Amino acid sequence: MDRFTGTLLEGHKGAACEVPFDPAVRWGILAGPLWRGRRGHRVLARIGRLRFESFVVSRARRFWLLVPEEVCNLAGIAIGRSVRIAIEPEDRAGPATSARRRPARKRSGA
Repeated sequence: MDRFTGTLLEGHKGAACEVPFDPAVRWGILAGPLWRGRRGHRVLARIGRLRFESFVVSRARRFWLLVPEEVCNLAGIAIGRSVRIAIEPEDRAGPATSARRRPARKRSGA
């Protein structure tokens, strides 16, 4: 589990905290589809003793952990507060590999 301290910021779609590393590089897992038009990493996160499922997405060449409003309320944290966070990929099934194109098969001539 990776741990870091960050400031909870308000984004255009809710609260988020900057992740200080690229999850694809750190975990060796490529970003995958999350919902229409958005790719990222599904993660298990912890703020204090509160564990929750969330996503790390990239915006403006940085990586952000999305923190649902319900989590903020339950953890008693507000925008602008510094928080200690732990995250890990939800799926530790193994590193994803990029799709490789197969070489064209030689056809027997006619």
